[in-house]
Amino acid sequence: MNIYEQSLEYHSRGRKGKIEVIPCKPVATQQDLSLAYSPGVAGPCRNIHENQDEVYEYTAKGNLVAVVSNGTAVLGLGDIGPHAAKPVMEGKGILFKKFADIDVFDIELNAGNPDDVIRACEMLEPTFGGINLEDIKAPECFYIEEELKKKLKIPVFHDDQHGTAVISGAAFLNALELIGKDITKVRVVFCGGGAAAIACANLYLNLGVKRENILMADSKGVIYKGRKEGMNPYKERFAVETTKRTVAEALVGADAFVGVSVKDGITAEMLKHMGKDPIVFAMANPDPEVLPEDALRVRPDAIMATGRSDYPNQVNNVLGFPFIFRGALDTRSTAINEEMKMAAVRALAKLAKEDVPESVSRAYGGLKFKFGREYLIPKPFDRRALLWVASAVAEAAMQTGVARRKVDLQHYRDQLETLLGTSYTIMRGIKKRVTARGGGGKLATIVFPEGKNAKILRAAQMIREEGIAEPILLGSETAIEQAIQELGLVEPLKGVKIIRPAKSDALEAYAQHFFERRMRKGMTISSARSLMEQNNYFGAMMVEMGHADGLLNGIQQSYPETIRPAIQVIGARPGCRLLGLYMMIFKRRILWFTDTTVNIDPTAEELADIAIQSAEFVKSFSQEEPRVAMLSFSNFGGQSHVSAQKVREATQIASQRMPSLIIDGEMQADTAVTPEISQESFPFNRVPGDANILVFPDLASGNIAYKLMARLGAAEAIGPILLGLNKPALVLQQNSDVNDVVNMAAITAMEIRLQKNKAGEINVRL
Repeated sequence: MNIYEQSLEYHSRGRKGKIEVIPCKPVATQQDLSLAYSPGVAGPCRNIHENQDEVYEYTAKGNLVAVVSNGTAVLGLGDIGPHAAKPVMEGKGILFKKFADIDVFDIELNAGNPDDVIRACEMLEPTFGGINLEDIKAPECFYIEEELKKKLKIPVFHDDQHGTAVISGAAFLNALELIGKDITKVRVVFCGGGAAAIACANLYLNLGVKRENILMADSKGVIYKGRKEGMNPYKERFAVETTKRTVAEALVGADAFVGVSVKDGITAEMLKHMGKDPIVFAMANPDPEVLPEDALRVRPDAIMATGRSDYPNQVNNVLGFPFIFRGALDTRSTAINEEMKMAAVRALAKLAKEDVPESVSRAYGGLKFKFGREYLIPKPFDRRALLWVASAVAEAAMQTGVARRKVDLQHYRDQLETLLGTSYTIMRGIKKRVTARGGGGKLATIVFPEGKNAKILRAAQMIREEGIAEPILLGSETAIEQAIQELGLVEPLKGVKIIRPAKSDALEAYAQHFFERRMRKGMTISSARSLMEQNNYFGAMMVEMGHADGLLNGIQQSYPETIRPAIQVIGARPGCRLLGLYMMIFKRRILWFTDTTVNIDPTAEELADIAIQSAEFVKSFSQEEPRVAMLSFSNFGGQSHVSAQKVREATQIASQRMPSLIIDGEMQADTAVTPEISQESFPFNRVPGDANILVFPDLASGNIAYKLMARLGAAEAIGPILLGLNKPALVLQQNSDVNDVVNMAAITAMEIRLQKNKAGEINVRL
């Protein structure tokens, strides 16, 4: 199937279209119904009647945007009408929700008269916190937006105009920086005389381009003083005194071409006559004015951008409108003004110069991105755009007086981070606790046996920059230094400790210590020396001997290969059992799964150990009260099978050993996590459907459960956290990305701190 056939199937399968409305409050009982509707709903109605601003407190208005179109200028398809425009508007709603958690109703109006569109939006104002105008032809779109801005007290934004302007403006600033040209001197040719072209030209003026240095051309040619054909008041603003009449003539000596017109709007040959390092933004969709490969063949010094995802520098409006509206809605702004748009431009331009997260690279098939000619603006899947743009827009709204609600910007950024996902928020909290050393506490050291790995090196940079720990890299100094050089990490990793085990002065002492520890288990001094030359064993011995605080390993190895050296060198803490714990992060809760990686078929005694150790860790790590559910296929004696009996006995043993522990079992998984089931059938349950630690009866069930939830259950799995070792040594999942490594380093640093606290070596309140 081609792309269009695939899209037809995509839109028509299952529930038709792309959107649905779901409740965000429970409607499961008679009490819920009485609160949601009659008689309880009268309460918020009265409050809003007394104070109209309370509508933001008791309804969805503050997070609800209308995407309004009359279908007169759709996506390069032209005037196809409101019915045919609906798939695009639904798509816009998805993007609002996906990228900024903003709810949308798409409103397709059968209204060819612009005054009818204006009147419809006026009548809709009580429902919505903002209006996004979409796919309305020029010049009517200018008139509609201008009138609505005068009449409404909620933000109105025509994305076809301003979205393209904002994103291309950010790219334009960065392109000029790369080629070292002065914005006040560059000559810019705009191809297109519609909404996007005029909005881009206006924004570029605000950025610093001089009006006398702009030439605009539409389908009739250059817009010049005295031209009559195809003119309107909005084009007239860009009419200039010139003898040039074609785009080709306009491009002679120009520094930049900004195309928002049609396929093949220019030829590659025309670019030959532009100035040095020409900026060529061919943004017509779906086909650009000139293909990048054709343009670069003629002008290899050109900096290209298009509207397409299959070329570098995609000018995609999704980088703008969700976050601009997010900042406007959260400040209850009465408008989206020029200052707010300019704040978005500069935030995007600045973000493009930051290091690009591994998650972005993964979303684009592993491609690596770095600020330069082929990376002028962030990618749409860079989640940081929400934080950077929305907060910049909110700040501009407050500074310019259109915000009706003031926000503390740091607190606001913290709130925005919650929209990036629960795991982001959780890990941010862990990192804050780790980096809040207080009193100038010493930075923990973490040894990385896989020191040459590119992901480890990128993570080491972030670990250092965020103040999580000081990395120690094992491997060949030459190979690691070369990899650092190739990755451009020389400055961030300057002075990082690199150790080649075979050449280390500590090798003989490490080998002797290992030999003495295992000489009655078949170890010889020569085999001990040979093993200590291996990064895995050497790294574990560094931790054992106190030359590093913790170890993190496993990105390129199997789990057994990773933990075997740690077990043999560091060993288990006295009275403790080795086990693997996963933090499973769901949208509205965190569950801890144990044991998922070590004990294949634990006895009742061993299950009790697993439950207690996991509870102790969770309490110290997360500072929440452990509520342990001992899982089985049976509920509280419902089956006499030996497996159920084992779990029952383990529950009793754990309760006897730690009477204060909230624990119960055996119980089925839904009983453990669903209060309604527990309350109805098992009112005696000490863990009434609110468990936060799930103890699985064997390795098979635990391992299967966490992998299924991670792949199909919309949960993020962080771990495995290896518990029971005498000193901190944690394991990475194979093929972890850079962000995973940084997260696990933070957890390792936290475990280091917890163990030191427990041993009385430091006294820091976590």
